Amino acid sequence: MTRGRLSWLVMALVIAGALFVGAHRPSGPRTENQRVQHIASEIRCPTCRNQSAAESDAAAAKAVRDEIRRRVRDGQSEGEIVAFLVSRYGSDILLKPQASGVAGLVWALPVVAVIGALAGLVVAFRRWRARPGVAVTPEDRELVERALERS
Repeated sequence: MTRGRLSWLVMALVIAGALFVGAHRPSGPRTENQRVQHIASEIRCPTCRNQSAAESDAAAAKAVRDEIRRRVRDGQSEGEIVAFLVSRYGSDILLKPQASGVAGLVWALPVVAVIGALAGLVVAFRRWRARPGVAVTPEDRELVERALERS
């Protein structure tokens, strides 16, 4: 298979996968329970390590879920609820840190490093390809022939 056809095949598979995922997403507005579950899954349990408030059975996690449910019923947005919880418990309550300030560097530096490494590899490979080959002299051929005759 030629290189051009392979790239078209990969692109078609990616588009088909994106269409499949997009077509199978639940449509319509979320229910109250779905909203509470979604927000609680992004909030760390105040007393548990590396467990979301949605997964934990601890009393503190139940209190967080109850607070989220009360605020959802009051009509607050997800951002408002998360902002309240951050103001109450600190930014450590978020399972995914905000991508701003120093925390933004934690998210951005690996991406920048990978892009820089790939760019360096591209430059290196182009330089290696651009170097002219070494010309074989008659003396070199004669040395090889003598070595082959000895074998």
